Amino acid sequence: MKISTIIDQIDLGSIALPEFQRGYVWSREQVRGLMHSLYRRHPVGTLLVWKTRTENADTRGDGQVSPGYVDLLLDGQQRMTTLYGLVRGEPPKFFDGNPQTFTGLYFNLEEEIFEFYRHLMMKDNPLWVNVTEVLKEGTGKAMERIYSDENLRQSAQVYFKRLSALDSIKEYEFHVDSVTGEDKTVDVVVDIFNRVNSGGTRLSKGDLALARICARWPDARGEMKIRLARWERAGFEFKLEWYLRCINAYVCGKSLFSEMENIRTQEFRRGLIETEKAIDKLLNMISGRVGLDHDRVLGGKYAFPVLVRLITKYDDNINYQVQRDRMLFWYVNAMLWGRYSGSTESKIAQDLNSIEEIEDPIGVLTANLRQDRGDLNIQPNDFVGWSRGTRFYPLLYLLTRVWRARDWGSGIDLSSEMLGAQSSLHLHHIFPKALLYKAGFERPLVNSLANFTFLTQETNLNIADRAPKEYFEEIIQKQPGALESHWIPMDRELWEVENYKDFLVARRELLASAANDFLNSLLAGSIPEIQPSASVLDRAVVHVPGSIGSDEEAELLLDINAWVEKLGLAVGEFEYELENPVTGEALAIVDLAWPNGLQEGLSQPVALLIDEGRETIDAVSRAGYMYFTKPDEFKSYVKKTILGELEEEALKELLLS
Repeated sequence: MKISTIIDQIDLGSIALPEFQRGYVWSREQVRGLMHSLYRRHPVGTLLVWKTRTENADTRGDGQVSPGYVDLLLDGQQRMTTLYGLVRGEPPKFFDGNPQTFTGLYFNLEEEIFEFYRHLMMKDNPLWVNVTEVLKEGTGKAMERIYSDENLRQSAQVYFKRLSALDSIKEYEFHVDSVTGEDKTVDVVVDIFNRVNSGGTRLSKGDLALARICARWPDARGEMKIRLARWERAGFEFKLEWYLRCINAYVCGKSLFSEMENIRTQEFRRGLIETEKAIDKLLNMISGRVGLDHDRVLGGKYAFPVLVRLITKYDDNINYQVQRDRMLFWYVNAMLWGRYSGSTESKIAQDLNSIEEIEDPIGVLTANLRQDRGDLNIQPNDFVGWSRGTRFYPLLYLLTRVWRARDWGSGIDLSSEMLGAQSSLHLHHIFPKALLYKAGFERPLVNSLANFTFLTQETNLNIADRAPKEYFEEIIQKQPGALESHWIPMDRELWEVENYKDFLVARRELLASAANDFLNSLLAGSIPEIQPSASVLDRAVVHVPGSIGSDEEAELLLDINAWVEKLGLAVGEFEYELENPVTGEALAIVDLAWPNGLQEGLSQPVALLIDEGRETIDAVSRAGYMYFTKPDEFKSYVKKTILGELEEEALKELLLS
């Protein structure tokens, strides 16, 4: 079937996207690659559709499907969405993604290459033609611009031939395979989809569970996304699968998505609403009581299904201060010790089973944690980690909030109720990075957790890159006690850059002591109540896309970073904050980044992005990073490109060592 015919069929509603399909995830590089292949008439694969009765079809988007039968795209969504957007100049009705991915693609008539619009390179240059203009309106306008330029007129015939080849992409014939038959249920079709799409992104158990729900209630996905968007506006980024798992815990009291198979639509709708209320309550509780008030510090997200079940099942008890604080003690420790890393589903299942039909569910949860971990006391070495990706980064932020550390400039308490709902704290390097790099310290030590603290933006900017031995004295004079409130060692010899390592050791001891004091007080229920503040969900914050979404993802990134370090390459930075070099504005949070390349100064910046959205990927791409969304592709790049110049035997020895 011709591309032009397929696009017409999409407009008519004869071809649509099934509800269980994920959104548009292609990058600009993939768009360029598809057009490159089509222009040169290289094979670009086949399409697979599920032919089913219209009344049985739950489709994505607000487009109308044709009566009788409809073809639901199983394999080929990314390609056809791209081509539709390029030909029509707008995305199809079922679109769910970032349309900028295929907006502004241009073709060079001289070099026969595709590039996205760059003002300085393409403005007023008739050799660069807008791909959508040609595919939508033909070759006329482009040829007029060629003929109006005397220098290009003599090659007009060549350019016309190339324009015609571009325009004729619409006539490319896709082979279309069909899945038909009354026995083809959603489960069967999803299994077929996964088999066909084995090289792409497979549907997870959560996707399959949501597909079943959408088969009965087509608005389910949209209703869930409304809630996710609301939490995102307040500064918390959650995944659809995470919310579904929380709903599953509420409705079924179980971890496995298969438990939802026989849940009635009305029961699921009620569960969606009640789970939203429970999550709201938890976010306010965690923000107000332990200070974790935005996504970057809200670790242990997969403890939420258990917490949702707990506060909805035992709500009368949770309202009491002691029970609430015991629950928060468990949550913080589950976050710190990675309770749900590795085998998330089985650990959630164990904890959900533990809290059913018992008198002290929180005590049992804590006992489960102690059984896995043993000693829950925090040691100074737990703060040895570096970068914002460590689990103890949220603990440092927590201590700043709950122990009412004071700002070094204004002297104000850095607790949320003092600063207000619209404020946020800024990360401050106690010993400036530039000073430490100049002294020869390597990145892990420069970005050591014990070198971090949190201040207001104004104070952070005023301190700038001054040495501690200089600005600490000013703080002592203007704000007595403010340094100590941040667990700064007061031995002035430790403020010298040559004693930086000793400073870190001393501060880790102070931080560990403060952390244990707080957590023990939380468990004992002896922390005074604070004045209730406005709901954290009533605020609107500037959203910075990207984050490490789960403990499993964190473990995966840790393993990859260890693998890179073993090869003698630069260690990457977890949750690296990508900034606008001019304004300093945060653009995205990168899961794992090498801003100076894997061979520092010799190779281009690299980013590894696991399960990130379009916003994050686009920000990284615009910043000039080579990025990878799959660990295997990243490792292949390291072996072939970065280590490619090594002798084969030496490389084999490195990889096996």
